[in-house]
Amino acid sequence: MSRQIESVAVLGCGTMGSGIAAASAAAGCRVLMLDMSAEAVEHGLQAVAEADRHLVVAGTFDADLAKVSEYDWICEAIVEDLATKQQLFARVEPHRKEGSVISSNTSGIPLRDIAAGMPDRFRSDVAITHFFNPVQVMKLFELVPGEQTTPDVIEAFASFGAEQLGKGVVHAKDTVNFIGNRIGCYFMLSGLHLAKPFLADGMTQETVNAVLGRPVGLPPTGLYGLIDLIGLDVMDLVGKNLAVNLPEGDTGRRFTAFPDAEQRMLERGQLGRKSRSLGGFGRVQKLDDGTKKSETFDLVSEQWRDSVEPDLDGVPTELGSVLFDDSARGQLAWQIFGGTLRYAAGLVPEIADDVVNIDNAIRWGFNWALGPFEMIDAIGADRMIAKIRAEGAELPAMLQVLVDAGSSTFYRDGATGAREYLGSDGDWHPATAY
Repeated sequence: MSRQIESVAVLGCGTMGSGIAAASAAAGCRVLMLDMSAEAVEHGLQAVAEADRHLVVAGTFDADLAKVSEYDWICEAIVEDLATKQQLFARVEPHRKEGSVISSNTSGIPLRDIAAGMPDRFRSDVAITHFFNPVQVMKLFELVPGEQTTPDVIEAFASFGAEQLGKGVVHAKDTVNFIGNRIGCYFMLSGLHLAKPFLADGMTQETVNAVLGRPVGLPPTGLYGLIDLIGLDVMDLVGKNLAVNLPEGDTGRRFTAFPDAEQRMLERGQLGRKSRSLGGFGRVQKLDDGTKKSETFDLVSEQWRDSVEPDLDGVPTELGSVLFDDSARGQLAWQIFGGTLRYAAGLVPEIADDVVNIDNAIRWGFNWALGPFEMIDAIGADRMIAKIRAEGAELPAMLQVLVDAGSSTFYRDGATGAREYLGSDGDWHPATAY
């Protein structure tokens, strides 16, 4: 069966649902927006450009759910609660037309759990279609099939995502937090813990942020600025999900709960930018004279102080070189960013079949200058392997594949000049499909 997506029914008009609806309408699709109340839908409609609203029909679950029968793709984007999602899908399935496709925009609930107990038609037509926020800005579109999802369903989603929505499609597996959030959240949660000894020794949070920014090819938000942008409350939910679903022995299990100071921040509602005057790790105060003052919440004293300039004096400027710098800032970069590279190198083929999907997911989802394997190539895999071995540690799976293949890089130009990548099977494969 060849499937075409020309119309979209979005269930849930919050931030993600309204963003998906707006992007679909902007692509010229007919769109149905449904939520629990007319007020919720009206609020979601504000995300849709005025010029595209003639393509949108709005309604509520109770009054208008049967209208999904008129749409090619039914996209669920409601609260991240398994039971609630299952209940809604059970209500939707009898109304869905033959040949339509259906998906969840969940950021971490396994599809096998969502589809449990559902009829075969649902299980063959369902996938996870995970967008990053804001939907109309972020390029990443993670596509996750279930055990029974048919290939034509994935082909339809991939084609629509790339050609109609202009997204970068990444093929992930049905594992906890998929690709982007599995690795990106490891960086953040592990960073909160691993930075503690450096802060105790006098390194400022501003310096931590700066070291974990441009020197390693990450955005200037660094560690604490990125979490402030996302919100401690969201990171807390991510951590709880990881604690339940990460495999036994996974390194990330050490970091699923916040350190004490960050837990106290969460409990008093000091969540990040969304907390306004309460702030997060930082805040901007407007003074009586109209000027603004930037402040940092010091995690050692647990008091607000004036923000200071980071200390990057002597930090190598070549991309990634700080990982091998013999200084406290180099050790910080190696433990947190280098640790994230090592973590990613151990996740093929668990979360994705190849290094290309992982690199694309992290570049498109977290705005890294290079994906993890591209970064290893850039800094020199041989240097990284030597440093890991000097610590007496075991090489992650893909670094061992690299050694066994006698290669020094994960990417190369093939005999015809086309780009190739090293697979987990030790052979080289064309990267042209990406």
